[in-house]
Amino acid sequence: MTRMAHASADTHISTPTPTARTWPVVLAACAGQFLVVLDVSVVNVALPSMRTGLGMSAGGLQWVVNAYAIAFAGFMLLGGRAGDLYGRKRMFLVGLGLFTAASLGGGIAQEGWQLLLARAAQGLGAAVLAPATLTILTAAVPEGAARTRAIGTWAAVGAGGGAAGGLVGGVLTDVLSWRWVLLINVPVGALVLLGAALWITESRAGRRHRLDLPGAVLVTAGLATLSYGIVQTEAEGWGALATLVPLVGGVALLLAFLVVEARTAAPLMPLRLFRLRAVSAANAVMFVCGSAMFCTWFFMTLYAQNVLGYTPLGAGLALIPSSLSVVLGSKLAPRIMPLTGARNLTVLGVLVTAAGFGWQSTMRADDPYWMSILVPGILMMTGAGLATTPLAALATSGAAPGEAGLVSGLINTSRTMGGALGLAVLSTVAASRTGLVQSPESLTAGYALAFRVGGFVLLGSVVLALVWLPRAAGPAKR
Repeated sequence: MTRMAHASADTHISTPTPTARTWPVVLAACAGQFLVVLDVSVVNVALPSMRTGLGMSAGGLQWVVNAYAIAFAGFMLLGGRAGDLYGRKRMFLVGLGLFTAASLGGGIAQEGWQLLLARAAQGLGAAVLAPATLTILTAAVPEGAARTRAIGTWAAVGAGGGAAGGLVGGVLTDVLSWRWVLLINVPVGALVLLGAALWITESRAGRRHRLDLPGAVLVTAGLATLSYGIVQTEAEGWGALATLVPLVGGVALLLAFLVVEARTAAPLMPLRLFRLRAVSAANAVMFVCGSAMFCTWFFMTLYAQNVLGYTPLGAGLALIPSSLSVVLGSKLAPRIMPLTGARNLTVLGVLVTAAGFGWQSTMRADDPYWMSILVPGILMMTGAGLATTPLAALATSGAAPGEAGLVSGLINTSRTMGGALGLAVLSTVAASRTGLVQSPESLTAGYALAFRVGGFVLLGSVVLALVWLPRAAGPAKR
């Protein structure tokens, strides 16, 4: 989950001239990206401590992750448009300010609902902040080798944020408390805000868009409501009113979102793009893959602490090899893709991930580290890194050059939306197997079932990729 920001599709900025401020601007943009990506993964190792500290239920625990993910996914494209309309520096400062304030709110939360509200506000701030990071960077650095180095630094910092999340979260939770997983953002965010205010100059797109606020609200509310309905099925059953109302309501909100997108002059998600085979197929495969891959660290962290008895720091250290594996897979993918083709590499990556899920689904309460976490984790995350790059390449190849930034944003949104719904489903699957008596054996059985179901979902995405994805990145096929 390392490339969550996207450049605006309609950015028209004159070629920048290097100044003494250029690399401080790059530093500020990269720091903002690091915080956004870090907060996707940093809370995972703190989840058991959060549950104990705030008396949260097992089912409610997944909302610590999903509240952030749903708000981030629902408002990310809107955040990019807001930067075009109101200025990238302004939106960077607004997004980072909201993110920092929400981190403080989450760190001092006294009730579970307060923490979840803060996490949703963090996601909204991240959605405003993230799209601005790359456009600010490209506006500050001239085209050519310097810009390539700057973008490479930005990508590496994002990857580092995802990889460092488990370790940082483990250290803070063990040495201080789970609250510092969120509170650490406050001093860092304040420093980045000060640097951004001093160093970054304002920029806007040449073309202005209307802001599709109704679309963003509808898709976010629809995802949240549908996820809540899915979670309710475990406690209430599929036929209960408490389940049916949010399920039907969530579907209705998402249908309303599609109606708004079809009729508005400046849609958040232009539906015409999905008439392009490469765009629609890549987003569909990414959505399905994301629904399983997004849950990996969530369940592995709970297994490491709740079953194997690891401390938060121990769990963070245990997940470092898998965290580095996703970076390795992402780096290998561009080198392999010319040899295999984008579709074949996608299939290969998903199959490697599915093999890891299958291995993980055999876990027991007394398995050694190498068998229960190390090897399956490396397989799952290496495959995820291999699959993500060719899917993004296929998606962007299907659109006109002027829409590359928009399509890049869509593929990231599809991954995060799929992950949010997938986490709701797989958490419910795990809880249904665990039952009321949460012994190490029953917890392991629940986590194993979640990985087993996730593995079958990944195999389904392989079939979808073989049937629908074009064989190679190239001209759009309708």
